[in-house]
Amino acid sequence: MIAFAAACDAVAATPAKLEKIALVAEYLQALGDDDLSAAARFFTGDPFAPSEGRTLSVGGRTIVAAAAIVWGVRDDELRAAYRATGDLGAALGRFARPPLDLGLDRASFTPAALKGVLDAIADARGRSAARRRLALCEQILGGCRCELEARYAIKLLAGELRIGLRRALVEDAIARAFGREADAVRRATMATGDVGAVAVAARHDELGHLGARYGSPVGFMLAAPLAFRAEYDDELGAHAWLVEDKFDGVRAQAHKHGNQVGLFSRAHSEIGGTFPEVVADLRRSPGDFIVDGEIVAVRDGRVLPFRRLQTRLARKDPSEALRAEVPVQFVAFDALAIGDSFLIDLPLAQRRAALETAIAPGEFVTIAPSEALGELAAGRVNERFELARARGNEGLVLKRADSAYVPGRRGQWWRKLKRELSTLDVVVVAVEWGHGKRHRVLSDYTFAVRAAPGDDRLLTIGKAFTGLTDAEIVRMTQWFLAHGNGNGSPDGFGFAVEPEIVIEIAFDVIMQSTLHDSGYSLRFPRIVRLRPDKPASEIDTLADVERIYGEMLAREGVEPAGP
Repeated sequence: MIAFAAACDAVAATPAKLEKIALVAEYLQALGDDDLSAAARFFTGDPFAPSEGRTLSVGGRTIVAAAAIVWGVRDDELRAAYRATGDLGAALGRFARPPLDLGLDRASFTPAALKGVLDAIADARGRSAARRRLALCEQILGGCRCELEARYAIKLLAGELRIGLRRALVEDAIARAFGREADAVRRATMATGDVGAVAVAARHDELGHLGARYGSPVGFMLAAPLAFRAEYDDELGAHAWLVEDKFDGVRAQAHKHGNQVGLFSRAHSEIGGTFPEVVADLRRSPGDFIVDGEIVAVRDGRVLPFRRLQTRLARKDPSEALRAEVPVQFVAFDALAIGDSFLIDLPLAQRRAALETAIAPGEFVTIAPSEALGELAAGRVNERFELARARGNEGLVLKRADSAYVPGRRGQWWRKLKRELSTLDVVVVAVEWGHGKRHRVLSDYTFAVRAAPGDDRLLTIGKAFTGLTDAEIVRMTQWFLAHGNGNGSPDGFGFAVEPEIVIEIAFDVIMQSTLHDSGYSLRFPRIVRLRPDKPASEIDTLADVERIYGEMLAREGVEPAGP
Protein backbone atom coordinates (compact mmCIF):
# COMPACT_ATOMS: atom_id res chain seq x y z
CA MET A 1 0.00 0.00 0.00
CA ILE A 2 2.98 2.34 0.20
CA ALA A 3 3.03 2.55 -3.61
CA PHE A 4 -0.72 3.24 -3.67
CA ALA A 5 -0.31 5.96 -1.04
CA ALA A 6 2.56 7.52 -2.98
CA ALA A 7 0.47 7.54 -6.15
CA CYS A 8 -2.42 9.20 -4.26
CA ASP A 9 -0.09 11.82 -2.82
CA ALA A 10 1.30 12.61 -6.25
CA VAL A 11 -2.21 12.90 -7.70
CA ALA A 12 -3.29 15.21 -4.88
CA ALA A 13 -0.25 17.42 -5.47
CA THR A 14 -1.05 18.25 -9.10
CA PRO A 15 -4.05 20.17 -10.43
CA ALA A 16 -3.39 19.00 -14.00
CA LYS A 17 -5.94 16.40 -15.12
CA LEU A 18 -3.67 14.81 -17.72
CA GLU A 19 -0.90 14.41 -15.17
CA LYS A 20 -3.32 12.84 -12.69
CA ILE A 21 -4.42 10.37 -15.36
CA ALA A 22 -0.81 9.53 -16.23
CA LEU A 23 0.14 8.93 -12.59
CA VAL A 24 -2.79 6.58 -11.97
CA ALA A 25 -2.24 4.75 -15.27
CA GLU A 26 1.42 4.13 -14.50
CA TYR A 27 0.57 2.72 -11.09
CA LEU A 28 -2.25 0.47 -12.36
CA GLN A 29 -0.11 -1.02 -15.14
CA ALA A 30 2.25 -2.63 -12.63
CA LEU A 31 -0.43 -4.51 -10.64
CA GLY A 32 -1.69 -8.06 -10.84
CA ASP A 33 -5.39 -8.59 -11.48
CA ASP A 34 -6.50 -8.83 -7.82
CA ASP A 35 -4.57 -5.73 -6.79
CA LEU A 36 -5.70 -3.94 -9.97
CA SER A 37 -9.36 -4.55 -9.20
CA ALA A 38 -8.99 -3.34 -5.60
CA ALA A 39 -6.82 -0.31 -6.40
CA ALA A 40 -9.10 0.91 -9.20
CA ARG A 41 -11.98 0.93 -6.73
CA PHE A 42 -9.84 2.60 -4.06
CA PHE A 43 -9.02 5.47 -6.42
CA THR A 44 -12.74 6.27 -6.71
CA GLY A 45 -12.87 6.58 -2.91
CA ASP A 46 -15.18 3.58 -2.44
CA PRO A 47 -13.60 0.16 -1.83
CA PHE A 48 -16.79 -1.66 -2.83
CA ALA A 49 -18.64 -2.09 -6.09
CA PRO A 50 -22.37 -1.34 -5.79
CA SER A 51 -23.18 -4.97 -6.63
CA GLU A 52 -21.37 -6.07 -3.46
CA GLY A 53 -23.98 -4.37 -1.31
CA ARG A 54 -21.38 -3.53 1.34
CA THR A 55 -20.69 -0.44 3.41
CA LEU A 56 -17.91 -0.04 5.96
CA SER A 57 -20.06 1.44 8.75
CA VAL A 58 -16.89 2.66 10.45
CA GLY A 59 -17.24 5.97 12.22
CA GLY A 60 -14.47 8.40 13.06
CA ARG A 61 -14.69 7.38 16.72
CA THR A 62 -13.75 3.79 15.89
CA ILE A 63 -10.76 4.91 13.82
CA VAL A 64 -9.63 7.30 16.56
CA ALA A 65 -10.02 4.56 19.19
CA ALA A 66 -7.89 2.22 17.07
CA ALA A 67 -5.22 4.92 16.70
CA ALA A 68 -5.20 5.47 20.46
CA ILE A 69 -4.58 1.75 21.01
CA VAL A 70 -2.00 1.26 18.25
CA TRP A 71 -0.17 4.60 18.37
CA GLY A 72 -1.13 6.07 21.75
CA VAL A 73 -2.80 9.16 20.25
CA ARG A 74 -4.27 11.52 22.89
CA ASP A 75 -7.49 13.48 22.38
CA ASP A 76 -5.82 16.89 22.75
CA GLU A 77 -3.15 15.93 20.19
CA LEU A 78 -5.82 14.82 17.74
CA ARG A 79 -7.91 17.98 18.16
CA ALA A 80 -4.92 20.17 17.41
CA ALA A 81 -3.90 18.06 14.41
CA TYR A 82 -7.43 17.99 13.01
CA ARG A 83 -7.84 21.74 13.35
CA ALA A 84 -4.60 22.20 11.42
CA THR A 85 -5.59 19.86 8.57
CA GLY A 86 -9.37 19.38 8.52
CA ASP A 87 -8.73 15.80 7.44
CA LEU A 88 -8.77 12.74 9.70
CA GLY A 89 -6.21 10.85 7.62
CA ALA A 90 -3.73 13.71 7.61
CA ALA A 91 -4.37 14.41 11.30
CA LEU A 92 -3.86 10.82 12.49
CA GLY A 93 -1.24 9.81 9.94
CA ARG A 94 1.40 11.98 11.57
CA PHE A 95 1.17 9.79 14.70
CA ALA A 96 1.99 6.55 12.84
CA ARG A 97 4.70 4.63 14.70
CA PRO A 98 5.47 1.06 15.69
CA PRO A 99 2.44 -0.24 17.66
CA LEU A 100 2.55 -0.21 21.42
CA ASP A 101 1.46 -3.85 21.40
CA LEU A 102 4.26 -5.64 19.55
CA GLY A 103 1.95 -8.64 19.20
CA LEU A 104 -0.15 -6.84 16.58
CA ASP A 105 0.08 -8.00 13.01
CA ARG A 106 2.40 -5.47 11.35
CA ALA A 107 2.51 -7.01 7.90
CA SER A 108 2.16 -4.36 5.20
CA PHE A 109 -0.90 -4.63 3.03
CA THR A 110 -1.26 -4.98 -0.71
CA PRO A 111 -4.43 -3.42 -2.19
CA ALA A 112 -6.05 -6.86 -2.45
CA ALA A 113 -5.13 -7.76 1.14
CA LEU A 114 -6.50 -4.45 2.44
CA LYS A 115 -9.68 -5.06 0.44
CA GLY A 116 -10.02 -8.38 2.27
CA VAL A 117 -9.86 -6.67 5.68
CA LEU A 118 -12.32 -4.00 4.53
CA ASP A 119 -14.67 -6.80 3.42
CA ALA A 120 -14.42 -8.29 6.91
CA ILE A 121 -15.24 -4.92 8.48
CA ALA A 122 -18.29 -4.51 6.24
CA ASP A 123 -19.43 -8.06 7.02
CA ALA A 124 -19.21 -7.66 10.82
CA ARG A 125 -22.63 -8.37 12.34
CA GLY A 126 -24.21 -9.08 15.68
CA ARG A 127 -23.46 -8.03 19.24
CA SER A 128 -19.70 -8.19 18.81
CA ALA A 129 -19.68 -6.25 15.52
CA ALA A 130 -18.31 -3.03 17.07
CA ARG A 131 -15.46 -4.89 18.79
CA ARG A 132 -14.73 -6.78 15.59
CA ARG A 133 -14.57 -3.56 13.53
CA LEU A 134 -12.27 -1.97 16.12
CA ALA A 135 -9.92 -4.97 16.07
CA LEU A 136 -9.80 -4.93 12.25
CA CYS A 137 -9.08 -1.19 12.24
CA GLU A 138 -6.24 -1.85 14.67
CA GLN A 139 -4.94 -4.49 12.28
CA ILE A 140 -4.93 -2.02 9.39
CA LEU A 141 -3.22 0.76 11.36
CA GLY A 142 -0.74 -1.74 12.80
CA GLY A 143 0.25 -2.72 9.27
CA CYS A 144 1.10 0.86 8.26
CA ARG A 145 4.85 1.33 8.16
CA CYS A 146 4.99 5.10 7.66
CA GLU A 147 2.93 8.29 7.90
CA LEU A 148 2.12 8.32 4.18
CA GLU A 149 0.72 4.80 4.20
CA ALA A 150 -1.26 5.47 7.39
CA ARG A 151 -2.74 8.68 6.01
CA TYR A 152 -4.28 7.01 2.97
CA ALA A 153 -5.36 3.86 4.80
CA ILE A 154 -7.33 6.10 7.18
CA LYS A 155 -8.75 8.13 4.30
CA LEU A 156 -10.12 4.92 2.78
CA LEU A 157 -11.52 3.78 6.13
CA ALA A 158 -13.20 7.15 6.69
CA GLY A 159 -14.51 7.38 3.11
CA GLU A 160 -12.63 10.66 2.60
CA LEU A 161 -9.96 10.04 -0.06
CA ARG A 162 -10.34 13.55 -1.52
CA ILE A 163 -7.35 13.75 -3.85
CA GLY A 164 -9.09 15.53 -6.73
CA LEU A 165 -9.70 12.32 -8.64
CA ARG A 166 -13.20 11.87 -10.03
CA ARG A 167 -14.35 8.50 -11.33
CA ALA A 168 -14.17 9.82 -14.89
CA LEU A 169 -10.42 10.41 -14.46
CA VAL A 170 -9.96 6.89 -13.08
CA GLU A 171 -11.74 5.58 -16.19
CA ASP A 172 -9.44 7.66 -18.40
CA ALA A 173 -6.43 6.26 -16.51
CA ILE A 174 -7.63 2.68 -17.07
CA ALA A 175 -8.02 3.41 -20.79
CA ARG A 176 -4.52 4.88 -20.96
CA ALA A 177 -2.93 2.11 -18.92
CA PHE A 178 -4.18 -0.65 -21.22
CA GLY A 179 -4.56 1.13 -24.57
CA ARG A 180 -8.37 1.12 -24.73
CA GLU A 181 -10.91 3.71 -25.86
CA ALA A 182 -12.02 5.92 -22.97
CA ASP A 183 -15.65 5.76 -24.15
CA ALA A 184 -15.53 1.95 -24.08
CA VAL A 185 -14.21 2.00 -20.51
CA ARG A 186 -16.81 4.54 -19.46
CA ARG A 187 -19.68 2.60 -21.00
CA ALA A 188 -18.50 -0.64 -19.38
CA THR A 189 -18.40 1.11 -15.98
CA MET A 190 -21.89 2.47 -16.49
CA ALA A 191 -23.15 -1.00 -17.41
CA THR A 192 -21.51 -2.95 -14.58
CA GLY A 193 -21.15 -0.32 -11.86
CA ASP A 194 -17.79 -1.93 -11.00
CA VAL A 195 -14.69 0.00 -12.02
CA GLY A 196 -12.50 -2.78 -10.59
CA ALA A 197 -13.99 -5.42 -12.91
CA VAL A 198 -13.72 -2.96 -15.79
CA ALA A 199 -10.02 -2.39 -15.12
CA VAL A 200 -9.32 -6.13 -15.27
CA ALA A 201 -11.43 -6.50 -18.42
CA ALA A 202 -9.56 -3.59 -20.03
CA ARG A 203 -6.22 -5.29 -19.33
CA HIS A 204 -7.42 -8.47 -21.08
CA ASP A 205 -9.22 -6.67 -23.92
CA GLU A 206 -12.61 -7.96 -22.77
CA LEU A 207 -14.57 -4.73 -22.40
CA GLY A 208 -16.95 -5.83 -25.12
CA HIS A 209 -17.98 -8.80 -23.00
CA LEU A 210 -19.35 -6.52 -20.25
CA GLY A 211 -23.04 -5.73 -20.66
CA ALA A 212 -25.71 -4.60 -18.27
CA ARG A 213 -25.15 -6.43 -15.00
CA TYR A 214 -28.46 -7.17 -13.38
CA GLY A 215 -28.31 -6.72 -9.63
CA SER A 216 -25.57 -4.07 -9.91
CA PRO A 217 -27.18 -0.59 -9.92
CA VAL A 218 -26.22 1.91 -12.59
CA GLY A 219 -25.39 5.40 -11.36
CA PHE A 220 -28.45 7.64 -11.29
CA MET A 221 -28.79 10.55 -13.70
CA LEU A 222 -29.47 13.81 -11.85
CA ALA A 223 -31.35 17.00 -12.69
CA ALA A 224 -29.94 20.50 -12.28
CA PRO A 225 -32.11 23.02 -10.41
CA LEU A 226 -34.18 25.50 -12.40
CA ALA A 227 -35.38 28.56 -10.51
CA PHE A 228 -39.10 29.34 -10.56
CA ARG A 229 -39.49 32.50 -12.60
CA ALA A 230 -41.51 34.35 -15.22
CA GLU A 231 -39.28 33.43 -18.18
CA TYR A 232 -37.40 30.25 -19.13
CA ASP A 233 -36.19 30.76 -22.70
CA ASP A 234 -32.57 31.46 -21.69
CA GLU A 235 -32.30 28.23 -19.66
CA LEU A 236 -34.23 25.88 -21.93
CA GLY A 237 -33.45 27.31 -25.37
CA ALA A 238 -35.05 25.98 -28.54
CA HIS A 239 -34.75 22.26 -27.72
CA ALA A 240 -37.62 19.79 -27.57
CA TRP A 241 -38.46 18.99 -23.96
CA LEU A 242 -40.55 16.37 -22.19
CA VAL A 243 -42.14 17.29 -18.90
CA GLU A 244 -42.98 15.03 -15.93
CA ASP A 245 -44.09 15.62 -12.37
CA LYS A 246 -41.27 15.68 -9.81
CA PHE A 247 -42.21 13.13 -7.17
CA ASP A 248 -41.58 13.59 -3.45
CA GLY A 249 -40.46 10.06 -2.65
CA VAL A 250 -37.46 7.75 -2.78
CA ARG A 251 -35.53 7.43 -6.03
CA ALA A 252 -35.18 3.76 -6.90
CA GLN A 253 -33.81 1.59 -9.68
CA ALA A 254 -35.61 -1.68 -10.38
CA HIS A 255 -33.75 -4.70 -11.78
CA LYS A 256 -35.72 -7.72 -13.00
CA HIS A 257 -33.81 -10.75 -14.30
CA GLY A 258 -35.85 -13.90 -14.61
CA ASN A 259 -37.72 -14.22 -11.34
CA GLN A 260 -35.17 -12.13 -9.43
CA VAL A 261 -36.19 -8.55 -8.64
CA GLY A 262 -34.02 -5.98 -6.88
CA LEU A 263 -34.79 -2.42 -5.83
CA PHE A 264 -31.84 -0.08 -5.27
CA SER A 265 -31.73 3.36 -3.65
CA ARG A 266 -29.60 6.37 -4.66
CA ALA A 267 -26.98 5.02 -2.23
CA HIS A 268 -27.10 1.68 -4.13
CA SER A 269 -28.58 -0.08 -1.10
CA GLU A 270 -31.00 -2.94 -1.75
CA ILE A 271 -34.41 -1.81 -0.45
CA GLY A 272 -36.71 -4.50 -1.88
CA GLY A 273 -37.47 -5.86 1.59
CA THR A 274 -38.92 -2.49 2.58
CA PHE A 275 -41.35 -2.54 -0.36
CA PRO A 276 -42.33 -6.19 -0.92
CA GLU A 277 -45.57 -5.28 -2.71
CA VAL A 278 -43.59 -3.34 -5.34
CA VAL A 279 -41.21 -6.28 -5.83
CA ALA A 280 -44.14 -8.68 -6.29
CA ASP A 281 -45.80 -6.36 -8.82
CA LEU A 282 -42.56 -5.90 -10.80
CA ARG A 283 -42.17 -9.66 -10.94
CA ARG A 284 -45.42 -9.82 -12.97
CA SER A 285 -43.89 -7.89 -15.88
CA PRO A 286 -42.51 -10.10 -18.66
CA GLY A 287 -38.86 -10.13 -19.67
CA ASP A 288 -35.77 -8.63 -18.09
CA PHE A 289 -35.25 -4.91 -17.53
CA ILE A 290 -33.55 -2.16 -15.54
CA VAL A 291 -35.78 0.87 -15.02
CA ASP A 292 -35.43 4.12 -13.11
CA GLY A 293 -38.23 5.59 -11.03
CA GLU A 294 -39.50 6.87 -7.71
CA ILE A 295 -41.27 5.14 -4.84
CA VAL A 296 -44.02 7.32 -3.39
CA ALA A 297 -46.67 6.94 -0.73
CA VAL A 298 -50.07 7.12 -2.44
CA ARG A 299 -53.69 6.75 -1.43
CA ASP A 300 -56.80 7.02 -3.63
CA GLY A 301 -54.65 8.15 -6.55
CA ARG A 302 -53.04 11.04 -4.65
CA VAL A 303 -49.39 11.18 -3.64
CA LEU A 304 -48.94 11.54 0.11
CA PRO A 305 -46.25 13.79 1.66
CA PHE A 306 -42.76 12.37 2.03
CA ARG A 307 -43.03 12.39 5.83
CA ARG A 308 -45.74 9.71 5.52
CA LEU A 309 -43.37 7.54 3.47
CA GLN A 310 -40.67 7.92 6.12
CA THR A 311 -42.52 5.52 8.43
CA ARG A 312 -41.85 2.79 5.85
CA LEU A 313 -38.17 3.53 5.30
CA ALA A 314 -36.96 2.19 8.65
CA ARG A 315 -38.75 -1.16 8.22
CA LYS A 316 -37.04 -3.91 6.24
CA ASP A 317 -40.03 -6.23 6.72
CA PRO A 318 -43.14 -4.03 7.06
CA SER A 319 -46.23 -5.55 8.64
CA GLU A 320 -49.49 -5.89 6.76
CA ALA A 321 -50.90 -3.16 8.99
CA LEU A 322 -48.13 -0.71 8.08
CA ARG A 323 -48.44 -1.57 4.39
CA ALA A 324 -52.15 -0.79 4.61
CA GLU A 325 -51.52 2.41 6.55
CA VAL A 326 -48.88 3.69 4.08
CA PRO A 327 -49.58 2.21 0.63
CA VAL A 328 -46.84 2.80 -1.93
CA GLN A 329 -46.31 2.81 -5.67
CA PHE A 330 -43.21 2.57 -7.87
CA VAL A 331 -43.52 5.21 -10.61
CA ALA A 332 -41.18 4.26 -13.48
CA PHE A 333 -39.93 7.05 -15.76
CA ASP A 334 -36.90 5.70 -17.67
CA ALA A 335 -35.57 2.43 -19.10
CA LEU A 336 -31.82 1.71 -18.88
CA ALA A 337 -31.77 -1.87 -20.14
CA ILE A 338 -34.19 -4.27 -21.79
CA GLY A 339 -32.99 -7.87 -21.98
CA ASP A 340 -29.39 -7.82 -23.14
CA SER A 341 -29.67 -4.31 -24.65
CA PHE A 342 -28.13 -1.46 -22.67
CA LEU A 343 -30.08 1.67 -23.61
CA ILE A 344 -28.37 4.60 -21.92
CA ASP A 345 -26.89 5.97 -25.17
CA LEU A 346 -30.31 6.19 -26.84
CA PRO A 347 -32.26 9.45 -26.74
CA LEU A 348 -34.82 9.78 -23.97
CA ALA A 349 -37.74 9.60 -26.41
CA GLN A 350 -36.64 6.09 -27.48
CA ARG A 351 -36.00 4.98 -23.89
CA ARG A 352 -39.50 6.11 -22.92
CA ALA A 353 -40.95 4.05 -25.76
CA ALA A 354 -38.99 1.02 -24.51
CA LEU A 355 -40.27 1.64 -20.98
CA GLU A 356 -43.88 1.46 -22.16
CA THR A 357 -43.27 -2.06 -23.53
CA ALA A 358 -41.23 -3.31 -20.54
CA ILE A 359 -43.48 -2.49 -17.58
CA ALA A 360 -46.87 -4.05 -16.91
CA PRO A 361 -48.65 -1.49 -14.69
CA GLY A 362 -50.36 -2.87 -11.61
CA GLU A 363 -51.62 -1.78 -8.22
CA PHE A 364 -48.12 -0.96 -6.95
CA VAL A 365 -46.29 -0.18 -10.21
CA THR A 366 -47.13 2.47 -12.76
CA ILE A 367 -45.48 4.54 -15.49
CA ALA A 368 -45.03 8.29 -14.99
CA PRO A 369 -47.09 10.40 -17.40
CA SER A 370 -44.82 12.34 -19.76
CA GLU A 371 -45.76 14.92 -22.36
CA ALA A 372 -44.06 17.21 -24.82
CA LEU A 373 -43.71 20.65 -23.32
CA GLY A 374 -44.39 22.36 -26.61
CA GLU A 375 -44.42 26.13 -26.40
CA LEU A 376 -41.89 27.30 -23.80
CA ALA A 377 -43.97 30.23 -22.68
CA ALA A 378 -43.55 30.85 -18.95
CA GLY A 379 -47.31 30.65 -18.46
CA ARG A 380 -47.37 27.12 -19.88
CA VAL A 381 -44.49 25.95 -17.64
CA ASN A 382 -45.86 27.56 -14.50
CA GLU A 383 -49.40 26.34 -15.16
CA ARG A 384 -48.05 22.80 -15.50
CA PHE A 385 -46.07 23.36 -12.29
CA GLU A 386 -49.19 24.33 -10.32
CA LEU A 387 -51.04 21.26 -11.61
CA ALA A 388 -48.18 19.03 -10.38
CA ARG A 389 -48.29 20.70 -6.98
CA ALA A 390 -52.06 20.21 -6.82
CA ARG A 391 -51.48 16.47 -7.37
CA GLY A 392 -49.27 16.42 -4.27
CA ASN A 393 -45.94 16.40 -6.15
CA GLU A 394 -42.90 18.64 -5.62
CA GLY A 395 -42.90 20.32 -9.01
CA LEU A 396 -41.65 19.44 -12.48
CA VAL A 397 -38.73 17.73 -14.17
CA LEU A 398 -38.02 19.00 -17.69
CA LYS A 399 -36.02 16.55 -19.82
CA ARG A 400 -34.54 17.10 -23.27
CA ALA A 401 -36.10 14.56 -25.62
CA ASP A 402 -32.69 13.89 -27.23
CA SER A 403 -30.81 13.39 -23.94
CA ALA A 404 -28.79 10.24 -23.28
CA TYR A 405 -28.84 8.78 -19.76
CA VAL A 406 -25.65 10.03 -18.11
CA PRO A 407 -25.13 8.30 -14.72
CA GLY A 408 -23.95 10.42 -11.83
CA ARG A 409 -24.06 13.69 -13.74
CA ARG A 410 -26.09 16.80 -12.93
CA GLY A 411 -26.04 18.44 -16.35
CA GLN A 412 -28.38 20.70 -18.30
CA TRP A 413 -30.24 17.85 -20.05
CA TRP A 414 -32.59 17.39 -17.09
CA ARG A 415 -33.85 20.40 -15.12
CA LYS A 416 -35.92 20.26 -11.93
CA LEU A 417 -38.34 23.04 -11.12
CA LYS A 418 -39.64 23.39 -7.59
CA ARG A 419 -40.42 26.14 -5.12
CA GLU A 420 -39.50 26.42 -1.45
CA LEU A 421 -42.28 25.91 1.07
CA SER A 422 -41.37 29.18 2.78
CA THR A 423 -38.48 30.96 4.48
CA LEU A 424 -37.74 31.75 8.12
CA ASP A 425 -35.57 34.45 9.64
CA VAL A 426 -33.50 32.73 12.34
CA VAL A 427 -30.47 33.45 14.50
CA VAL A 428 -27.20 31.49 14.52
CA VAL A 429 -26.55 29.98 17.94
CA ALA A 430 -23.62 27.61 17.24
CA VAL A 431 -21.04 27.06 14.52
CA GLU A 432 -18.74 24.24 13.43
CA TRP A 433 -15.57 24.07 11.41
CA GLY A 434 -16.05 22.83 7.87
CA HIS A 435 -14.41 19.87 6.18
CA GLY A 436 -12.05 19.48 3.23
CA LYS A 437 -11.30 22.82 1.61
CA ARG A 438 -13.45 24.55 4.27
CA HIS A 439 -11.61 23.11 7.27
CA ARG A 440 -10.18 26.52 8.16
CA VAL A 441 -13.52 28.34 8.18
CA LEU A 442 -16.69 28.09 10.27
CA SER A 443 -19.22 27.05 7.64
CA ASP A 444 -21.83 24.91 9.47
CA TYR A 445 -24.45 26.98 11.31
CA THR A 446 -26.96 25.73 13.90
CA PHE A 447 -29.87 28.15 14.06
CA ALA A 448 -32.90 28.85 16.22
CA VAL A 449 -36.23 30.68 16.35
CA ARG A 450 -37.52 32.68 19.31
CA ALA A 451 -39.94 30.94 21.67
CA ALA A 452 -42.33 33.91 21.48
CA PRO A 453 -42.19 37.66 20.77
CA GLY A 454 -40.23 39.32 23.56
CA ASP A 455 -39.16 35.93 24.96
CA ASP A 456 -35.40 35.49 25.37
CA ARG A 457 -35.58 31.72 24.91
CA LEU A 458 -34.13 30.46 21.61
CA LEU A 459 -35.27 27.08 20.27
CA THR A 460 -33.06 25.28 17.76
CA ILE A 461 -34.70 24.07 14.57
CA GLY A 462 -31.91 23.03 12.21
CA LYS A 463 -28.43 23.28 10.76
CA ALA A 464 -27.34 24.58 7.34
CA PHE A 465 -24.02 24.78 5.53
CA THR A 466 -24.91 25.88 1.99
CA GLY A 467 -25.94 29.17 0.45
CA LEU A 468 -23.25 31.69 1.42
CA THR A 469 -20.34 32.70 -0.77
CA ASP A 470 -16.77 31.84 0.23
CA ALA A 471 -16.13 35.52 0.96
CA GLU A 472 -19.16 35.71 3.26
CA ILE A 473 -18.08 32.55 5.11
CA VAL A 474 -14.59 33.95 5.68
CA ARG A 475 -16.00 37.24 6.94
CA MET A 476 -18.47 35.51 9.24
CA THR A 477 -15.73 33.19 10.57
CA GLN A 478 -13.84 36.20 11.85
CA TRP A 479 -16.97 37.50 13.57
CA PHE A 480 -17.83 34.14 15.18
CA LEU A 481 -14.29 33.67 16.48
CA ALA A 482 -14.57 37.02 18.22
CA HIS A 483 -18.04 36.33 19.61
CA GLY A 484 -18.02 32.86 21.14
CA ASN A 485 -20.17 32.68 24.25
CA GLY A 486 -17.89 30.39 26.25
CA ASN A 487 -19.86 27.19 25.57
CA GLY A 488 -17.34 25.08 23.68
CA SER A 489 -13.88 25.95 22.45
CA PRO A 490 -12.83 27.43 19.08
CA ASP A 491 -9.97 24.92 19.21
CA GLY A 492 -12.43 22.02 19.10
CA PHE A 493 -14.87 21.05 16.34
CA GLY A 494 -17.53 23.65 17.11
CA PHE A 495 -18.81 26.10 19.73
CA ALA A 496 -21.77 28.25 20.70
CA VAL A 497 -21.80 31.91 19.68
CA GLU A 498 -23.55 35.07 20.76
CA PRO A 499 -27.02 34.98 19.12
CA GLU A 500 -26.76 38.09 16.97
CA ILE A 501 -26.28 36.94 13.36
CA VAL A 502 -29.63 36.67 11.60
CA ILE A 503 -29.94 34.58 8.43
CA GLU A 504 -32.86 33.78 6.13
CA ILE A 505 -33.39 30.03 5.68
CA ALA A 506 -35.33 28.36 2.85
CA PHE A 507 -36.60 24.80 3.13
CA ASP A 508 -38.94 22.31 1.48
CA VAL A 509 -40.84 20.74 4.37
CA ILE A 510 -41.33 21.19 8.12
CA MET A 511 -41.44 17.99 10.15
CA GLN A 512 -42.10 17.28 13.80
CA SER A 513 -38.84 16.15 15.42
CA THR A 514 -37.30 15.45 18.80
CA LEU A 515 -33.84 16.40 17.52
CA HIS A 516 -34.32 20.11 18.18
CA ASP A 517 -35.63 22.20 21.08
CA SER A 518 -38.43 23.62 18.94
CA GLY A 519 -39.98 20.19 18.35
CA TYR A 520 -39.60 20.70 14.59
CA SER A 521 -36.94 20.26 11.90
CA LEU A 522 -36.57 21.59 8.37
CA ARG A 523 -36.04 19.37 5.35
CA PHE A 524 -33.24 20.54 3.02
CA PRO A 525 -32.55 23.86 4.78
CA ARG A 526 -30.32 26.28 2.90
CA ILE A 527 -29.17 29.81 3.62
CA VAL A 528 -30.80 32.39 1.35
CA ARG A 529 -28.92 35.42 2.66
CA LEU A 530 -27.47 37.18 5.65
CA ARG A 531 -29.89 39.64 7.29
CA PRO A 532 -27.72 42.42 8.82
CA ASP A 533 -30.77 44.67 8.49
CA LYS A 534 -32.73 42.63 11.04
CA PRO A 535 -31.98 42.45 14.79
CA ALA A 536 -32.14 39.10 16.57
CA SER A 537 -35.07 40.39 18.63
CA GLU A 538 -37.21 40.37 15.48
CA ILE A 539 -36.54 36.87 14.18
CA ASP A 540 -39.41 34.47 13.56
CA THR A 541 -40.96 32.65 16.47
CA LEU A 542 -42.22 29.17 17.23
CA ALA A 543 -45.70 30.43 16.37
CA ASP A 544 -44.48 31.26 12.84
CA VAL A 545 -43.12 27.74 12.48
CA GLU A 546 -46.40 26.26 13.70
CA ARG A 547 -48.37 28.47 11.30
CA ILE A 548 -46.33 27.35 8.27
CA TYR A 549 -46.57 23.74 9.44
CA GLY A 550 -50.33 24.04 9.84
CA GLU A 551 -50.73 25.61 6.39
CA MET A 552 -48.67 22.78 4.91
CA LEU A 553 -50.89 20.18 6.56
CA ALA A 554 -54.04 22.00 5.47
CA ARG A 555 -52.93 21.84 1.84
CA GLU A 556 -52.43 18.12 2.37
CA GLY A 557 -55.85 17.73 3.98
CA VAL A 558 -54.34 16.65 7.33
CA GLU A 559 -55.39 17.85 10.78
CA PRO A 560 -52.41 19.45 12.59
CA ALA A 561 -51.27 18.08 15.94
CA GLY A 562 -49.05 19.76 18.51
CA PRO A 563 -45.32 18.87 18.61
